[in-house]
Amino acid sequence: MNYLSAFSVIFLMTVQISCGQENSLKQRDVGGPCEGCEALLEYEDKHLNSVDTLPLFEQSSEQIKLTGTIYQPDGKTPASDVIMYIYQTNEAGIYPKKGNETNWASRHGYIRGWIKTDKSGKYTFYTFRPASYPNTTVAQHIHVTVKEPDTNAYYIDEYQFEDDPNYSARNKTAQRGGNGLVALKKQEGLLIAERDIILGKNIPNY
Repeated sequence: MNYLSAFSVIFLMTVQISCGQENSLKQRDVGGPCEGCEALLEYEDKHLNSVDTLPLFEQSSEQIKLTGTIYQPDGKTPASDVIMYIYQTNEAGIYPKKGNETNWASRHGYIRGWIKTDKSGKYTFYTFRPASYPNTTVAQHIHVTVKEPDTNAYYIDEYQFEDDPNYSARNKTAQRGGNGLVALKKQEGLLIAERDIILGKNIPNY
C-alpha cells in the first residue's frame, strides 16, 4: 500500500467514526422509562418491511389485520424508516414460549412482530385477537413500541378493542401516539382494525 492509499484509508476511517459519533449524538431520549422497549431491537437478521405476519395467525379463529399510517408530529406527513414492534398473548391469555427464548423473548413470548415503514408511512400486521389474562378482567390488548431514526425506542398506547366486554372507561390511557382503542370490522374473513399513529403525541420529553 503506497502513502496515498494509506492516507485515503485513514481519512475514510476518520470520517466514518465522526459520522457514527454524530449520529449517536443526534439520538433523542424521549418517552420516559420503558421496561422492555429494548425488545424492539431483537429482530436480529430479519428483513423488515411494512408488513409482518405474527406466529399462530393462520391457526387462529379470530384473525385480525392491524393497519394504518404512521405520521410525523404534524399528523399529516407520512413517517418513513420507523420501526414498530408488537407482542401479545395467545387465545388462552398467556405469552407462550418454546423454551429456548433469550433476552426479552423470555418475557414477551414468541407471538411478536416487527415492521419498518417506507415513504408512505403505512404498516400492516396480520395477527389474531388476544385473550385477557387468565382469571382476570384485564382488557384484551396488544403492546406497541416504536422507534424513529433519531430517537430511542418508546411505547405508545396498546391496541384495545371497543367490543371487548372487559373494556371500560377505566382502561383509558394517556393516548400516547394517539388513541389505541379500535373498532373491529369484518371484511373478507378478517377483522380489520385501523389505527393511525402520530409520532410524539403525548410523549414526554419529545
